[in-house]
Amino acid sequence: MTQQEIIKLSDEDLKNRLTDFQSQMETLKLTHKMAPIENPLRIRSMRKLIARLNTEVTKRQAQA
Repeated sequence: MTQQEIIKLSDEDLKNRLTDFQSQMETLKLTHKMAPIENPLRIRSMRKLIARLNTEVTKRQAQA
């Protein structure tokens, strides 16, 4: 998901995606602790995506 796609999302959709990705991140981390996942770089990319979503939420709250 690119920054341009994130900017186009509505506020509600942005928050829904954020919670979805956070739950996926928790699951991914737990799975990786139990048995190494095939591509551990997915954890890093998921973390960066969550950070981008959080940044957009904060930016929109500051404008309101």
